[in-house]
Amino acid sequence: MAIYRFRVIFEDYDEVIREIDILSKQTFLDFHEAIHKATGYNPAASSSFYVSNDQWKKGQEIAFMPNERKVSQGVTEMADAKLSKFVNDPHQKFYYTYNFERPYDFHVQLIKILKEEEGVAYPLLVKSVGIVPKPFGAHINLEGDSNVPGKEDDYDFLNETQYGIDAEEDFDLLDGEEEAGEGSGGEGTPQSEMGFEDEF
Repeated sequence: MAIYRFRVIFEDYDEVIREIDILSKQTFLDFHEAIHKATGYNPAASSSFYVSNDQWKKGQEIAFMPNERKVSQGVTEMADAKLSKFVNDPHQKFYYTYNFERPYDFHVQLIKILKEEEGVAYPLLVKSVGIVPKPFGAHINLEGDSNVPGKEDDYDFLNETQYGIDAEEDFDLLDGEEEAGEGSGGEGTPQSEMGFEDEF
């Protein structure tokens, strides 16, 4: 089973970074909850991932606690959406909005595809850099921050080439995922059909 390593960065606080490993068969709801375990935010807030292009333009929405209008329009819900169905590129990007009432926006990018390690529980926080901003009226718990494996105080972008991606190797792993998923009926949504919007 492939493991996706995603880098999650606050759009307005790019010094705050979390990296999370997650199984390709897990859902966007699992990912949503993992992000907020890593930030200390309450995950019980209406939020959405959007499949994104390289310019962070929003495409297809994948929602948690969608409103009636979105439900009536047939929005995809996080609990029903496996990550592998929406990852079509080893550099795949998602735009993520947490808590529409008092929103924070995130840039989420796939930076590595790995092989599952036996005995490891996923999702797994593998890097934590920076202190998250505190949302208005919300309680956050940062107690576990100092115990994160691989935590670094200073992030060195120069030591990573293309976010540490070995494109040829990762395309091979992506191909393997697609072959494994052919019998299940799950198939990725082509980027050309995602209907990217020009507005956030």
